[in-house]
Amino acid sequence: MKIMLKSEITCPNCGHKKVEDMPNNACQFFYECEHCKTVLKPNEGDCCVYCSYGTVPCPPIQQNKSCC
Repeated sequence: MKIMLKSEITCPNCGHKKVEDMPNNACQFFYECEHCKTVLKPNEGDCCVYCSYGTVPCPPIQQNKSCC
């Protein structure tokens, strides 16, 4: 399975969308929306902002590994 390193994050506050490069060896716990400046944190049970708000989960989850 090919690991995808880009994910489109959607801000739940304002709906702004942006494609971002995901780190392939770490989780991203915080993300600031460039439009409304809301700082996103993972939802309960998710390991990172990509798993909560992205179109593609983070690389460790894609590989069925534990994340951070």
